[in-house]
Amino acid sequence: MKLVKTICAFLVVGAIATSCNKKETVESVNNTDSTAMATDSTATDNTAMAETPNIVGVASANADFSTLVAAVKAAGLAETLSGAGPFTVFAPTNAAFDKLPAGTVDGLLKPENMEKLKAVLTYHVVAGKFDAAAVTDAITKGNGKFTVTTVQGEKIDLSLKDGKVMLTDAKGGMATVVMADVPASNGVIHAIDTVVMPK
Repeated sequence: MKLVKTICAFLVVGAIATSCNKKETVESVNNTDSTAMATDSTATDNTAMAETPNIVGVASANADFSTLVAAVKAAGLAETLSGAGPFTVFAPTNAAFDKLPAGTVDGLLKPENMEKLKAVLTYHVVAGKFDAAAVTDAITKGNGKFTVTTVQGEKIDLSLKDGKVMLTDAKGGMATVVMADVPASNGVIHAIDTVVMPK
């Protein structure tokens, strides 16, 4: 009888030891897997960031922003908008520039109008990164309005209409965000359907 009890005791101890070893092995594997996944995820994130162009690069790669890119280069702002930022750019599409009175764009692109062109373009830029969710949240918290100060120095009022973000410029003109959250390495671009104007 004592022999049977002794054998049973050894079996129980052995089972516990085996169970513990298995648990340690599983935990070890799990820890290794999660570490590897975290490393892989970080590597992927870093690679994605490295591959994402800056604001000027993103705009240059999109045919809908060709007029804007030409204007940015003419105003000598390409280097500024390629800087570290972050910036939020409300970028007028080609169709937005086409809405301006005939000859407006050609006039702004003349060397003698560079300062005026700079003022118009920097009026579309806000320091800091404001994605659509942040803008919508700020509008909601501001009882329907979120006022931002542009790099040009004047303000733009942001509001919501039918679920879309609207911009109201210093002259009362309005623009609608038609494409939000275009990512760039130094900020974010929101395409708008109308050129907004400072005073």
